[in-house]
Amino acid sequence: MLIRSIETKDDSAIAKAIRAVLIEFGVPKIGTAYADVSLNHMTLNYSKPRHHYFVIDNDGEILGGAGIAPLDNFEGNVCELQKMYFLPDARGKGLGAKMMEKCLKFAKEAGFEQCYLETMPYMDDARKLYRKVGFTTLDGPMGDTGHYSCSVWMIKNL
Repeated sequence: MLIRSIETKDDSAIAKAIRAVLIEFGVPKIGTAYADVSLNHMTLNYSKPRHHYFVIDNDGEILGGAGIAPLDNFEGNVCELQKMYFLPDARGKGLGAKMMEKCLKFAKEAGFEQCYLETMPYMDDARKLYRKVGFTTLDGPMGDTGHYSCSVWMIKNL
């Protein structure tokens, strides 16, 4: 399995993968990444300066991904770890740690000072990974991502 930059040909597959994971975990379809119009145009959304999205490619099958972008509606040099979701075939293989390494390296190289993320309280494995790489829990959200159904907010100094 290879972690690489997203390409236009990956757009529908990553949208399908992200929505499948959200359904698997019972995430609300409103107020989460599920409802993001951007899911259908990931390559376009991440082609802007200081934006990048990586996918997990298993011989042409897209099994997940994650991205970095400036935190929406926030004044400050903070990025957001966005849309990090893996299908079951990509889990338990150390890909989460490798993906985090790639994303955080990009964030540092892009000049961000902190990385923010939002998640759900029952996504235990994801939260364990975030803590392992240095994210700490916040008391409330930063910026306005539109993901009002996400109730766990975390940050990491870069």
